[in-house]
Amino acid sequence: MADDALKIRSFSVNNVSFGKHYAFENGNLVIPETFQPDLPVGYDSIKLRIIKPHHLDVPTNSIMDIVPISAKVLGKIGTGLTHTLTGVYLLITGATTDGTQLHDFGSSDGVLKDQLKLGQAGTPGPDDFIIMFDVLLQPAFKYDRDFVTQLFDYSDQFIQPIRKILKMTNGRYATETHTFYNERHPGKPKVAVVKEVAGQGTMYDNLLFPKEPSGMAAGVSIIDLNNFPVLLTANEYRDGAIRAMV
Repeated sequence: MADDALKIRSFSVNNVSFGKHYAFENGNLVIPETFQPDLPVGYDSIKLRIIKPHHLDVPTNSIMDIVPISAKVLGKIGTGLTHTLTGVYLLITGATTDGTQLHDFGSSDGVLKDQLKLGQAGTPGPDDFIIMFDVLLQPAFKYDRDFVTQLFDYSDQFIQPIRKILKMTNGRYATETHTFYNERHPGKPKVAVVKEVAGQGTMYDNLLFPKEPSGMAAGVSIIDLNNFPVLLTANEYRDGAIRAMV
């Protein structure tokens, strides 16, 4: 495999359930029923819920992010080997305990089936499981950039044990394997795709080049880069080099 090639192995998830410990075997993903990190002042609790396919007639707080679950096995973002789960997504939602939504001026709270369009780029398909990661805050929390970034950090901490299992999962159990190359065609027109991302602060932020695909750790905020244009290869983009927090 070329040095700049990216291989992605997909592992299908056929069921998601609660258990005492994280586990993934024979298509069955097990997650703990509770996740309670050392929450700072302002946070109330984090509630987990498993939404089965075709059972989206459930209440939801405002949707802040939809996160695929992938792990870097070899190399850095955009190269090497990535393992990813298909059939499941993490859905981050949030509100205060008195019902104020964290995206109040563009809120997507309500009934999940009415607020989430399935089968689009970046959204679950109709047959996918959804792990709802619902963050509840105290009414008088301090609404600033650091506080909100911590919210996304907690979701990344929740996913990380799954990533560790994925890194050790034998490739022979992959349901699909694809290799992507950053191909060059000398003498032909050069094509670039321009993507504008949010970089205003608080929830309107994006991280670039995290350590894990679509992760948080080691990512650099586009705000801290002064919203300066950044060049990505197609494989970096494909491998989760941008983590949206909007």
